[in-house]
Amino acid sequence: MTSTVNPLTAEQLSATTLLRFATAGSVDDGKSTLVGRLLHDSKSVLTDQLEAVERVSLGRGQEAPDLALLTDGLRAEREQGITIDVAYRYFATARRRFILADTPGHVQYTRNMVTGASTAELAVVLVDARNGVVEQTRRHAAVAALLRVPHVVLAVNKMDLVDYAEPVFAAIAEEFTSYAASLGVPDVTAIPISALAGDNVVEPSAHMDWYGGPTVLEHLETVPVSHDLTGCPARFPVQYVIRPQTAEHPDYRGYAGQIASGMLRVGEPVTVLPSGRTTTISGIDALGRAVDTAWAPQSVTVLLADDLDVSRGDLIAPTETAPEITRDIRATVCHLHERPLRVGERVLLKHATRTVKAIVRELPYRIDLSAGLAHDNGPAELAVNDIGAVVLRTAEPLPIDAYADSRLTGSFLLIDPADGTTLTAGMAGEAFAEKHPAVNTTADDEGWDF
Repeated sequence: MTSTVNPLTAEQLSATTLLRFATAGSVDDGKSTLVGRLLHDSKSVLTDQLEAVERVSLGRGQEAPDLALLTDGLRAEREQGITIDVAYRYFATARRRFILADTPGHVQYTRNMVTGASTAELAVVLVDARNGVVEQTRRHAAVAALLRVPHVVLAVNKMDLVDYAEPVFAAIAEEFTSYAASLGVPDVTAIPISALAGDNVVEPSAHMDWYGGPTVLEHLETVPVSHDLTGCPARFPVQYVIRPQTAEHPDYRGYAGQIASGMLRVGEPVTVLPSGRTTTISGIDALGRAVDTAWAPQSVTVLLADDLDVSRGDLIAPTETAPEITRDIRATVCHLHERPLRVGERVLLKHATRTVKAIVRELPYRIDLSAGLAHDNGPAELAVNDIGAVVLRTAEPLPIDAYADSRLTGSFLLIDPADGTTLTAGMAGEAFAEKHPAVNTTADDEGWDF
C-alpha cells in the first residue's frame, strides 16, 4: 500500500508524545466527517483507502469523496450513515502521535462512548451549529466528566450552514462551557469548524477571520499531555510469578507485571496487598537486565528480599503510600449489558490482575442525564447504558484506589460468573463528589456468605 505522504522516520516517532482522544456528539453532528477530514488533510490516509472511499462515494452519486467512510467501517454504518461501533485510528504528525476513538452518537450506544473515552486524555464533543447544545451533547459531556477526561474540545460544526456567524458560535460556546464547569470539567476549548469544507480542522478558515484561536489539529498537537504516571503513588499488579528452578537460576523468584503508576526503586520498602506483608525490593529486571529504577508503564520483573507468598492478582506498593484494602466498594458504573443489573446479583469483580467474587448490595441511584444530573434514587435495576451508583461487597479484600486519584487502579469490571460476559464498567468512588449514606454490610445468607 502507498501513502499520500512520506511516513515519519522511527527516530521522529520516538521523539514525539502520544495523545489518546475520543470524538463524541449527537447523531449527524459530523463526528466521522471530522475524523475523516482530520486524517485526509493531515495526509494520514493511504492512497488505496482514499480511492476506495472515492469509488463508494461515486456509486452513491456524490461528486466529492465522503470522508466519513474512512472511519465508518461496518456495512450497517455505511448503509445508514451513522456510527455504531467505536472506530479506532492511529495517525501521526511531526509534532505528536495520536490514537483516536470515533464513538457513536445514538443514546443506545452510550456504552460505546464510555469504552472509547475510558483511556482518553481529551474528548472532542461536536455540536451542530444549527441545533446548539442538545440532550446528547450534555450526556457526552457528563460521561467525559465521569471518566475524568482532563481536556474537552467543543467543536461547533457546520458553521458553513449558519453563514459562519460569530454570535451563533459564541452563544453555543457559552452554554456548553457553563454546563461543563458545573460538571467539574477542568479545561474546555471551543473551536468553530466546518468538517465538510475543512474550515479550522487542519487549516485556518478564510471565512471566520473573527476567530483567532487554534485549529483542531493545532490544539491536538499542543495540548498538555497529562498521562505521565510517574508522579503518582506506585502500583504494581502482579501478573505472573517467574520461578525457573534451573541449574543456572536455582533460587530465582521474580514477580512480573506492568507498573500501573509511579516509580519502583531497589531498596525501597514495599507492602504486598491484600496480605499486608512488608519487605523491600532487592532487584528489578527490565528487558533482560538489572536496573535500579523502573517507572510506569514499563513491564518489569520485581525481586523481593523475603520469600513471601505472592501470586497473580496481588499488588505491590511502597509502604508509605500503599492503598487501603476494603471489601465494601461504592462506585459509579455504566451498565454495558442488555441484561439488567439488580440488587443481590452475584458477579465477579475484575480489578487490575485480580478477580474476586462480589455481590451487588445496593443501587443507591441512577443518574438521569436527560434532566441535567438528577438522581433517580433507589432504582429497581440498571439497564443497558444506564449510569448510576452501586455498593458492592467482595469475598476478599481489594487494594482499590479512588477513580479520581487513579484511572487505572480505581477502575474495575463486573463479569457474569456463568459465562464470563462483561456486564458493567465501574469507577470506584462517587460521581461529582456526591455524598451518600454509609454502606450496608449485612451478611449474605444464600451461598456467597461474605
